[in-house]
Amino acid sequence: MNPLDKLSGEMDELLEGFMSHAIVGDTTVGLTNYIFWMCVALALLLACVLMFKKRQARGLVPQGIFVNGMEYVVEFVRDDMCKSILGDTWKRHFPFLAAIFFFIVCNSIVGVIPGCHPGTGTIGVTAALAFCSFTYFIVVGCKRMGILGYIKSLAPKGVSFPMNVLVWAIELVSTFLRLITLAVRLFCNMFAGHVVMGTFAILASLFVEPLLQGFSAAALGQAGASVFWVVLLIIIYLVEILVGIIQAYVFTLLSAVYIQLVESE
Repeated sequence: MNPLDKLSGEMDELLEGFMSHAIVGDTTVGLTNYIFWMCVALALLLACVLMFKKRQARGLVPQGIFVNGMEYVVEFVRDDMCKSILGDTWKRHFPFLAAIFFFIVCNSIVGVIPGCHPGTGTIGVTAALAFCSFTYFIVVGCKRMGILGYIKSLAPKGVSFPMNVLVWAIELVSTFLRLITLAVRLFCNMFAGHVVMGTFAILASLFVEPLLQGFSAAALGQAGASVFWVVLLIIIYLVEILVGIIQAYVFTLLSAVYIQLVESE
């Protein structure tokens, strides 16, 4: 039997596995599989932070791969996503931007573990992240210019009536579109990556299954194909980790840019 004949049924089970399932209560108010693994990612992040601070306090010179690696990532967020974009106000916004970056990265790492369903794999969590970023830069703009001042700033100065009304309406829609694009971009990339990893895992298992049932020339040929899919699966896993880091970088970078825009008005 051709292993690919089972692919359709396996893919249906894979997509079903990506659905949100309630662990406690129901999917509306209870604890779902995605929220559970999001909490695991948060616990992992908290443990890493506490371990980092504890080891860092042992001396002025950082020692060990873990401490040096964490310091490098923190400095990367500080220099490349805060100082370079926000300038003198970077200290004010660094805790928020660093929290977003590390939260997404931790969920991405948890997401490559077979059977896990990280929070960034569901639109609800990515929408909540986008709403936090959206609310943050709106509040920054309102604090700086006042509520009416921020609303007026959507229309650039020097544009005469009635063109300024049209520009203001376009900018208002554009501002709210940032909320949608932040949420959808992160969700689609994470979900697509999980589907690709699951597909390659299914292909590897389908081709190695005949070999476990008995040795034959056909089974050995399919085993060779399975090795090929396993190698690709490993590569996809590495790429997925990289994609998760890139998506955390893009989300945090865009948040910093939106903050800088309202501060420069």
